[in-house]
Amino acid sequence: MQASAMPNAHPQLEASISHLADLIAYDTTSAYSNLEIIDYMERFFTNLGADVTVLPDKSGEKANLVARLGPADLPGIVLSGHTDVVPANPKSWQSDPFKMEQRGSRLFGRGTCDMKGFAACVMAAAPAFANAELQRPVYFCFSHDEEVGCLGAPAIARYLSELKAPPALAIIGEPSEMKLINGQKGKIAMRVTVRGEGGHSSFSPQHVNAVEYASRIITMIAERARRYEQDGPFDHDFTVPHATTLTTIIEGGVATNVTPDTCSFIFELRSIDQEAAATDIQTLINDIESALLPEMQRQSSDSAIEWQELFAYPAMGDATGSAMFKKLEPILPGRGGKVSYGSEGGVFEIDGGIPSVILGPGSIRQAHKPDEFIEIEQLNQCLEFLDELNGWMER
Repeated sequence: MQASAMPNAHPQLEASISHLADLIAYDTTSAYSNLEIIDYMERFFTNLGADVTVLPDKSGEKANLVARLGPADLPGIVLSGHTDVVPANPKSWQSDPFKMEQRGSRLFGRGTCDMKGFAACVMAAAPAFANAELQRPVYFCFSHDEEVGCLGAPAIARYLSELKAPPALAIIGEPSEMKLINGQKGKIAMRVTVRGEGGHSSFSPQHVNAVEYASRIITMIAERARRYEQDGPFDHDFTVPHATTLTTIIEGGVATNVTPDTCSFIFELRSIDQEAAATDIQTLINDIESALLPEMQRQSSDSAIEWQELFAYPAMGDATGSAMFKKLEPILPGRGGKVSYGSEGGVFEIDGGIPSVILGPGSIRQAHKPDEFIEIEQLNQCLEFLDELNGWMER
């Protein structure tokens, strides 16, 4: 099926698919540099006459991009996406994850929905913004390392907040099936390291088994998750209406005949109440340490439980009461509630003072999976919205 053969295909649909193929070809897995894709975008927006700023990180291996079209002295709109993707194991895919492939009405490749599809639509629509007589500016913002903790977005948010006329609303193009999302959970990711006392497993009663104590901690974390599910607090606008916490990665032990002296694992807390999140984590730590540490240290005084925050990003509040949202609301699509997945919306709100919503093509259910795809119709809907936004910004 050719995109141009679709009923009511947008004139720039083929251009968006071409841009998407180019973007997918850059392996921007978070472990790697994103400088090549930033260079590609910088050339593109510069050629359109945009005012382009590249914000490198301290390592020099990663960078953000901010491109402005329209007047600089009025508050405008941000269209924001991230350039990085999660890893893709080629053995789990039917096709090369970094070579876009069309199968019927779907486009496959790592990042097609999360979230290079949005970037491709923005690039396809950008020439129309460049040719328009914009009455307020539009900022095209692309970050690094969203997938590993929203590491790049704070620099963009701070940069925008320091402008003479900071933007008044950010649209985060995470996959929302082109429904408006007006809330997002925050997240704290923690690494826990249990240090016990090891030795030959035939003497195991004399040891402090780090794996076993880690398993007891994990059980306590799971019990806290069940209390969230049963007791709340609740916000039924969210896809999952309460906070969640779970263990995601664990490592420990060296051999079948050695009592393990070290075990580490990672767990996360996704919160609906940002102010309560840090308190909840500390309460959990206190409960675990009071229950287990005395027992561990009676056996070995060197036993310990170590806690390290890996990263955290804030929840995104409800921007529907902001002045710019109310002005823009007549052209916005229907509401899709609030989401449990992360985005940079909270960063723009907290670090930049910019109210934010999520609106982008594709389904989050396809994100991070083998054979990730986006429906071509979703790109079409995104382009139609960007047309309306362009027309609104000319008024």
